Amino acid sequence: MPALFDPLTVCSVTLRNRIGVSPMCQYSYTDGFSNDWQLAHLGARAAGGAGLILTEATAVEARGRITPDDGGIWADAHVAPLARVARFIREQGAVAGIQIAHAGRKASTNRAWDGGKPIPPDNPRGWQVIGPSPIPFAEGHQTPTELDKTGIREVQDAFRAAAARALAAGFEWLEIHGAHGYLIHSFYSPLSNRRTDEYGGSFENRIRFLMETVRALRPVWPERLPLTVRISGTDWAEGGWQVEEAVQLAVRLKAEGIDLIDCSAGGNVADARVPVGASYQVPISEAIRKGADVMTATVGLIAEPMQADEIIRNNRADVVLLGREMLRDPYWALHAAQSLKQLAPVPPQYLRAF
Repeated sequence: MPALFDPLTVCSVTLRNRIGVSPMCQYSYTDGFSNDWQLAHLGARAAGGAGLILTEATAVEARGRITPDDGGIWADAHVAPLARVARFIREQGAVAGIQIAHAGRKASTNRAWDGGKPIPPDNPRGWQVIGPSPIPFAEGHQTPTELDKTGIREVQDAFRAAAARALAAGFEWLEIHGAHGYLIHSFYSPLSNRRTDEYGGSFENRIRFLMETVRALRPVWPERLPLTVRISGTDWAEGGWQVEEAVQLAVRLKAEGIDLIDCSAGGNVADARVPVGASYQVPISEAIRKGADVMTATVGLIAEPMQADEIIRNNRADVVLLGREMLRDPYWALHAAQSLKQLAPVPPQYLRAF
């Protein structure tokens, strides 16, 4: 029976425990470039004992940013600053992972603390957003330009180039962001995809964009390193994407060489009724893990060490990713080890405190 502080090997990479830092947008960058904030933010959590450190959503092209202040990996110049972050994470004994993303129709917005409102394309800080169909995310948001087949290939090429840059930067774990209403999710959800060509309509057509994206970048990301996908298990809305479809998607992704499914939910419907509560998304991870026979990571209001340990011990997920708790306590993993009476790698500089 595995436990929270047991190591986990995925491909040739071994996590020192089953605790990961979930991708959390910081909106603190200029022109996509990593900086001291990202180094301090992620570095502290690597020193704090987590096994896996995932960067926030990192845009594969400039128009794929959620806000103008997002991190990016659309240019070769982005590699060196990201390499500094990846190197420091590895030096602390954690695995350095990066999430590559495209915000699609939810792009071109202000930061949450600046109001979070959409930025129109005629504003110097904004741009025209794209999507599978000309359906805005919510009232007041831009109507996206529907991607034609040439545009689809260009975005998939951007994902492939981003994967190659991630490898050059020294990341050992690659996650494709296919959740939360961003571009990939908006293709596979019937609520945002009303296309009548081979990218819309049936389940097989709606998942085609994601499947082709995986195939596009597979040649540049070595099989010895984990390749994972974050998906939304449900839209939490009538007529939308459901867990049963997510299981079938996971089956197909595993067949394409995806090593782990990062299971989240929602984000594609502005007024969705989400049953928020402790571990509320864990059943999605459990269903996908069992139904698709694939490793999973889980998220969603996981705060207590015993809670996280129970998820692993009962085979509901293989990795527990924490977001808000890691913001509150970068050393959550070390404190969890104390609580569960487990051993954890305390930096020698901090031994007197632990």
